[in-house]
Amino acid sequence: MKIQLKLEYTAFLLLGIFAFAHTEYSWWWFAALFLAPDISMLGYTINNKVGAFCYNLFHHLGVAIVLYIAGTVLSLPYLQMIGAILFSHSAFDRILGYGLKYPDSFQNTHLGKIGKKVE
Repeated sequence: MKIQLKLEYTAFLLLGIFAFAHTEYSWWWFAALFLAPDISMLGYTINNKVGAFCYNLFHHLGVAIVLYIAGTVLSLPYLQMIGAILFSHSAFDRILGYGLKYPDSFQNTHLGKIGKKVE
């Protein structure tokens, strides 16, 4: 199942790259902002609940799709760009095994536990 999920998220990553290609922005924007959604992890400096909320907001595929579509409908290319980058970044994180977070711990995700095994 893990291989199947990784293949699906790889297809999502390619779709996000394809969506970005249909914006009017240069590829350096994509490269420069690709890791920007990870700034949302700063919410964990407050507590796990706030951290999980912030992280999940910026890593939710649905939010990315809504932003991209809103940018298309409203003719706001910067929203399209943001949506495409969020979508691509989120898919890339899922390929690496980083899922949406539960509020009890950063390591507890919808894809399973991440991080070092405690023995």
